[in-house]
Amino acid sequence: MGILGKADKNQDSTGVQPLARPQVEALKERPHAKVLIIGGGINGVGTFRDLALQGVDVALVERGDYCQGASGASSHMIHGGIRYLENGEFRLVKESVVERNGLLKIAPHYVKPLQTTIPIFSTFSGILSAPMRFLTHKQGKPQERGAFLIKAGLTMYDSFSRDGGTVPRHDFKGRKKALAEMPQLHPEIKYAATYYDASVHNPERLTLDVLQDGEKAGAAAPGVEQARATNYVALTAVTDDGVELTDQLTGETFTFTADVIVNTTGAWVDMTNADMGAATRFMGGTKGSHIVLDHPELLAACKGREIFFEHTDGRIVLIYPMGDRVLVGTTDIDADMTKDAVCTEAEIDYFFDLVGHVFPNILVTRDEIVYSFSGVRPLPRHDETAPGFVSRDYRIERADRTIGGKVVPVLSLVGGKWTTFRALAEHMANDVLAIVGTPRKTSTAKLPIGGGVNFPTSNAGIESWIASHTSESVDAARSGVLLTRYGTRAADVIEYLGRGKDTVFNSTSELSDREVAFMVENEQVGHLIDVMIRRTSLAFRGLVTSELLAETAEALAGPLGWNAARVADEIAQSKDVLARFHGVQVQSLIA
Repeated sequence: MGILGKADKNQDSTGVQPLARPQVEALKERPHAKVLIIGGGINGVGTFRDLALQGVDVALVERGDYCQGASGASSHMIHGGIRYLENGEFRLVKESVVERNGLLKIAPHYVKPLQTTIPIFSTFSGILSAPMRFLTHKQGKPQERGAFLIKAGLTMYDSFSRDGGTVPRHDFKGRKKALAEMPQLHPEIKYAATYYDASVHNPERLTLDVLQDGEKAGAAAPGVEQARATNYVALTAVTDDGVELTDQLTGETFTFTADVIVNTTGAWVDMTNADMGAATRFMGGTKGSHIVLDHPELLAACKGREIFFEHTDGRIVLIYPMGDRVLVGTTDIDADMTKDAVCTEAEIDYFFDLVGHVFPNILVTRDEIVYSFSGVRPLPRHDETAPGFVSRDYRIERADRTIGGKVVPVLSLVGGKWTTFRALAEHMANDVLAIVGTPRKTSTAKLPIGGGVNFPTSNAGIESWIASHTSESVDAARSGVLLTRYGTRAADVIEYLGRGKDTVFNSTSELSDREVAFMVENEQVGHLIDVMIRRTSLAFRGLVTSELLAETAEALAGPLGWNAARVADEIAQSKDVLARFHGVQVQSLIA
């Protein structure tokens, strides 16, 4: 789950031995790094990239797959966090808006402007209770925020975008104009406020791009050992010789040492520290769940906008069109770290209720759910604070520990969110650089990420790119799918496809056997489920079938050395993961 610690049940384990992995071999051959990062969510991967760009010898290990935990279970938003203003987190909002604007420029292949509308049911509600919430961070009796408060918040929010702003300012409309634009909204609304944030439709693939930028930077740094990263490797103990790392695919254990250790395991930071012999009590994660709907009527009602609003319990929730699907979320419940995070029936009922709150004439049923997911936010401990008011800011805790016979600084990340991952990584890297005595060489603030390099900036540019990468073997539709999936890195994929016989699957036109081989060679695929959930959006969109699993598993078998038993195990395990963790019962295309 993108985590470390005893609570991780390694849900993707099959017990069948794969071929040796070059990334693991690289760690074993050179079992020391200046810096070891534990945890391959976006914050750990971002720190890896930043340090590699500074020429630091850095290694990263991730117990599951990259972006498998909270980083892959987000609301898919890159946002300034307008609601954080009520918490008084002005520094975080300012940083978030700056980072949002920056990501629109350096990761345009995955981060897109997002028009957002807030339906408002009162004018002055909340004016008296808001100052108390601001001062005490206690929820109190739910009381909706009226137009006056929302207008003030959006005006302040716009002010943070004055320098380098890349999105329009907010707009307020009365009931008549709002309903003319969006006639399915609740007829009793008084206003609708519209502003812009940003979205990230492919957080898992953006994480991979950031990771690969770090690997390439390490390889290109003269006189510096190559940066190394591997998934499915866990820190399992501390020994007299260093930290014990265990390959989760083979069970093989080896020792590794580092001058500095960075713990970016999210909600499992305390458990990771306990595994290193020094328990902490930094974390107090909350569970957030979402559902994905195939619901054309709801999709049309959204008019291409995210609907972002306050539900009757005071919780800020969203209805969010993504392609031809609609994402609905999210909850904010104190997490039980001894249990797997899954979307419950009660949460689904809550989501249906919130849809009815703003679109009362649209019926949503369980039949329209194609996918669900849940994750644990890496929030700080909050004994006296309601979950909705826990700070989304981050801090870095340092503790010096004796590991392998020497004192090793251990930096633990507490908090953090998707929008600020680049700035957070720079902050963490600066702390590491100060410890190891290495000056910063470059900033990542304006450095394009992966397939965002030279990404077309207009629809005409996208059409031109697709046309120039279309051939007899790759038609325009497939070229477009690849551009969406990889950004401009799709050119490398297309070139790879052309070097051999490429067979597009019968079960989907969006995947082929050679593209799967490309993923194995370049993206550290460990399991079949990695392709369904984190190398493509096929599971998210509810497009996984028995035939697709079979074709993909067969395509993986050759490059990964799987026998027939392993193929069968991977298919069964993928169906189990989709059923237990994502509410998906895989069906056959054949009736």
